[in-house]
Amino acid sequence: MAVPGYQEFMLPLLEFLADGREHPMKECRAAMAERFHLAPDEIDARLPSGTQTVFANRVGWAKTYLLKAGLVQSPRRGVVRLTKRGRQVLEERPERVDTGFLERFAEFREFRSRQRNGRTTADTADDAPREALSEDLTAEETIERAFARHREALATELLDLLRDMDPARFEQLVVDLLVRMGYGGSHREAARAVGRSGDEGIDGIINEDRLGLDVVYIQAKRWNRPVGRPEIQRFAGALQGHRARKGVFITTSTFTREARDYAGKIDARIILVDGESLAELMIEHGLGVVTTTTYELKRLDRDYFEPEE
Repeated sequence: MAVPGYQEFMLPLLEFLADGREHPMKECRAAMAERFHLAPDEIDARLPSGTQTVFANRVGWAKTYLLKAGLVQSPRRGVVRLTKRGRQVLEERPERVDTGFLERFAEFREFRSRQRNGRTTADTADDAPREALSEDLTAEETIERAFARHREALATELLDLLRDMDPARFEQLVVDLLVRMGYGGSHREAARAVGRSGDEGIDGIINEDRLGLDVVYIQAKRWNRPVGRPEIQRFAGALQGHRARKGVFITTSTFTREARDYAGKIDARIILVDGESLAELMIEHGLGVVTTTTYELKRLDRDYFEPEE
């Protein structure tokens, strides 16, 4: 099964802590993994940023919300236990504990009010829009998914522009990108390489490193139709004619399976970059895009607050 939403962990976490003892979060996560029969690949799946697993993030947020509602407490870093209020909740035998359930507690309403609008009084909490009870994403997941959707939309816009670009300008863009990625020495040297091979199936030659110890041959196709095996064969033949070992074939479209299979079997090292990958590389290396706003996502540094021994 998929990793449950963070709200699904709230009641099982309370039930696990029902023995009243202190439990490290490591034990809590292990208990939740067993409770929901999660497979190793589900437990190890990471957030898009790669900084944390989805499973640990969701269990952690379940604990945080229970903590804010006063149902659990954290006597020291990484350890939790049930409170008297938490035991009272378990005695009610609720079918589900979620953010809607936790709104009954003033401390949690105040916490939610601060989350929503920055105000600290609980009087405004009931007027604030409540999140849907079906919400499954943690704060980090919401931010990262919104970021991913924005990046996908930006990549689509880039591809639309690239496909309408003049072929010569597109070839220059490819060189600009490779220079941004660290190839070609200086931009001036790289620019002189464009079109050096004329009509022999090579659109450009660029140094692999700043010392020019090896070169990379470039083929750039501003196409809408998929690039097939014949185009890759011609490019490989052009490389062989120059006794070259390395090439990059870049297109605004896609590559057929036959083209990719062929590129993987030949002696020459040919890297295939399709339109989607090209747009991602442009975004990653800041080519044709600008940064408008930067947000820093911070976490509490609990080590700072730990007493020195």
